Amino acid sequence: FGPREATARARCVVAEAEVALALRDVGDPPRTLAAAMATLAAHGDLANALQARLIAARRGLLLGRLDEAAALLEPVDTHRLPALPAAVAALAAAELALRTLRIADAQAALTRAEQAARHTGIPALQAEVAQAQGLLHQPAACMGGHALRLHDVAALLDSGALVVDACRHGLRAGGTWLPLARRPILFTLLRALAEAWPGDVGRDELIARTFRLREADDTHRARLRVEIGRLRALLAGQADIDATPRGFALKPPPGRDVAVLAPPVEGGAGELLALLADGAAWSTSALALARGTSQRTVQRELAELEAAGRVRAIGQTRSRRWLAPPLIGFTTILLLPAALPAG
Repeated sequence: FGPREATARARCVVAEAEVALALRDVGDPPRTLAAAMATLAAHGDLANALQARLIAARRGLLLGRLDEAAALLEPVDTHRLPALPAAVAALAAAELALRTLRIADAQAALTRAEQAARHTGIPALQAEVAQAQGLLHQPAACMGGHALRLHDVAALLDSGALVVDACRHGLRAGGTWLPLARRPILFTLLRALAEAWPGDVGRDELIARTFRLREADDTHRARLRVEIGRLRALLAGQADIDATPRGFALKPPPGRDVAVLAPPVEGGAGELLALLADGAAWSTSALALARGTSQRTVQRELAELEAAGRVRAIGQTRSRRWLAPPLIGFTTILLLPAALPAG
């Protein structure tokens, strides 16, 4: 393109970005897409500028960058758009609302998406909206052996209870969110104590569960005391941990219940399976980027899932992609990166 063909160049950037998104090729920084969006808007090509905005928002959702997606979607008024972009924008807004557990906002966005998709007459788009609507009615987590749908989870988190969230690996206490995904030992201790509440957990049981040791000695008991001290300091103001003759017990403030929100898929592979549940073929690097972890960690987890027959690889070396069969009977939306707000 020549220096006077900025609009044509920007349109090509948008087209390439859309193809990359469909192929889950999300490694490139979005700066070129943002520049293309600004160029198109400046030259009056508002339709393609909107397309660039929606692609960037969907990319943010895919990578768990919910604040970024929200900022991109905030100025979009679906009521004033043609049917096709209105449906796409409303679907993105619905996903954002679902992943932040704003159920009423999600329902309103899905209603707008359904109306717009119906006007497009595109069966695939209508099916995508129907699939998104189904997420509201599928189990999303478990508590005490009972399945919870998304609106049940939202109600639990707003109840004021001390909720140990094993979907996102953190603690919700009223309006406070304490992330523990990067502190797995402390989270394992907290979950064990919460599951036993109002009772206690024996020291040997905590050592076996937290450190994965069958036999405990004085060194392990000393290490347990150190980790309990760290957890006690982290929970200051939200709950206490009392020592008992047998072990330790979680003590929430008077009148506050304790609940454990268990994921529909246990184990560290749940987040990977949630990402692969969209049916697209993902590269290892894209999965690592979406999870915010190393490619080596993702490769190890994928190898374990492949050995168990839960994922399969296509292609070789750099072109290798990963697929997983759809997960039937429940939604994994709470397992996606940044599914719950941090504040």
